[in-house]
Parts: sequence; structure tokens; C-alpha cells
Amino acid sequence: MKALVTGGGGFLGRAIVRRLRGRGCEVRILARSEYPDLAAGGVDCRRGDLGDAAAVREACAGVDAVFHVAAKAGIWGKYDEFFQANVTGTQNVLDACRSAGVRQLIYTSTPSVVYNGLPLAGANESLPLTGKCPCAYPVTKAEAERRVLAANDKNLKTVALRPHLIWGAGDNHLVPRVVARARAGKLRIVGDGKNRVDLTHVENAAHAHLCAFDRLDAVAGKAFFLSDDSPVALWDWINDLLKTLGIPPVTRHVGLGTAKFAGAGAEFFWKILRLAGEPPMTRFAAVELAKDHWFDISAAKKELGYAPVVSPEKGLSELVEFLRAENKSRRRQKPA
Repeated sequence: MKALVTGGGGFLGRAIVRRLRGRGCEVRILARSEYPDLAAGGVDCRRGDLGDAAAVREACAGVDAVFHVAAKAGIWGKYDEFFQANVTGTQNVLDACRSAGVRQLIYTSTPSVVYNGLPLAGANESLPLTGKCPCAYPVTKAEAERRVLAANDKNLKTVALRPHLIWGAGDNHLVPRVVARARAGKLRIVGDGKNRVDLTHVENAAHAHLCAFDRLDAVAGKAFFLSDDSPVALWDWINDLLKTLGIPPVTRHVGLGTAKFAGAGAEFFWKILRLAGEPPMTRFAAVELAKDHWFDISAAKKELGYAPVVSPEKGLSELVEFLRAENKSRRRQKPA
């Protein structure tokens, strides 16, 4: 079997590539950067952007299955940029699959596609896709998922997977940013600090993608929430991690209403003044940090045959070791 992984050089993409290679599959990736280590390991690396329809067609030529992982993520940015990457890019993948005769498409979605501003405790796939959100990422991912599932037919089988908060050793985005803000004393508990959220270890997310591939004929046309099947109290989890790393815990609180107001103000000034980077707070981030976000993954367990392969304890141990090594490396690189 020959598979294409879009975004194959990223955190989740690499984990999927490793599992495919472990099965003896030929693997090709499409990414915007070069990855010499993957090429040296026998991966066919193609450089290109999802917005380039010709590049996507070339990458899809001759493959049996596509794992469409690449996307533009984030809490801030221009809507057009998110739409180009997430919607236009996904449509380019769909069109390329059709023209190349690809029969299987496994799409990496996100639970944010059902954002409604409310706490989500034990929510399942019956929730409607969002149409309104103060952040372009969930809206554009929802439209992309809608197109992927609508494209499912006898010639192209499609499925959408929604892993929540992917974490683990090797993560260079989510957890390291939280730790960096805590080190700098810039992290605040939003709300009462009792909200529970789902996490999805990167290896569990990658495993689920191959489960979906294996059962695609039976689950085509559907979407599935994914997690470690063990919701955590978000701020307790963060403080336990900080304690292990020798960083003082986060104790200062800010109310959700205050955080949303501050986020709205920050968004206004970032937009009007065209400031670089992300605002320190946004309305979407405030809601995500304060409210419950955990999901019923019964459908994934029953229909995909999914079960976590990495326990929270093992994943946390490996993450702490990784973060400590990263911190030592940074200190060695600092000028005397």
C-alpha cells in the first residue's frame, strides 16, 4: 500500500508516517518545508502548499490512500488565510483524489468544529457543526469536514477524525507554550479552574487514524471524536506538570467574563494596529480555557475498534523527560 500524508513533517503527521512505515507501507508526504531525516528514512518527500492545486495533484498521483493532516491552526489570524489552507486546501485534496483515482481519504478534523460557546461534557457526534465562532480555525475546519464527508461515495471513501488537544513528547507547540508562559509568570487560571478537558496523546491519535483506515468501508461518511478516554481537570493537570518541572504552580485567577472582555479588546487592537503575533488572550481562547470540553468516544471505540495505546501516566513521564531535555539544550545554547 502506498499512502500520502499531508503535513507529514508535523507532530501528528510524523507519528502517522512512523506507523505506516512500521506496516511496511510506502509513504509520501506533502509539506511546505524540507525534512531530510524523513527522506533518509525512505519517505518520499514532496514540497508544496495545499493551496497549490497542481502540487497537490502531483502528490496524490499513484497513491492508494491519503491521510490529510495538514491545516492552518491557531487562535488568531486572517480569515482568508485560514480559508485558503483549511477549505481551499482540503478541496484541492478532494479534487486530486478524484482525478488520481485515490479510493481512501482519512481527514484530521478537530472537536472545535462543534464549538457553540457552551460547556461540552460527554458530548457526542450528534452535535451540529459550528457556523459562528470568534475564531476562524473552527469555522474553516467545520466547512472542510463538511466537504470531506459530503464527498464520500463508492469511489472515494472518506472519514473525519476529531482528536482533542494532541500532546506528547516531541510537541513543539501546545504544552511548550503553556510551560513558557508559566515560567514567565504570564499564565492565569481562567474561570473557577474546575473545568475538565480531553487530551489525546499523539500516538493514540496516530493509532486511531490507522484504525479508521482499516475499517474505512464500514465507517465511511462519518466523523468521530477521539481522546485518551480519561478527561483531566485542566488546571490541576497543568499545575502537576509544572510541579514536576520545578516551576511554581499557577494560582492567580481571572473570571471568564473578564478574560473574554480582555480578549475582545486585544483582538480589536491587534486588528486595527496590525500587530504581529497572537494577542495574549482572545474570546475563543477564554472559553476554551474556562469551560468543560470532553467527549463521549463510544463511537470510536465501537466502530473504529479504537482504544488508547499509550496511557496518560506513560505519556506524561515521556513528556516530562522531553521537556527537561529541551530545557537543558536551551540553557547550553545561551551565550555566557
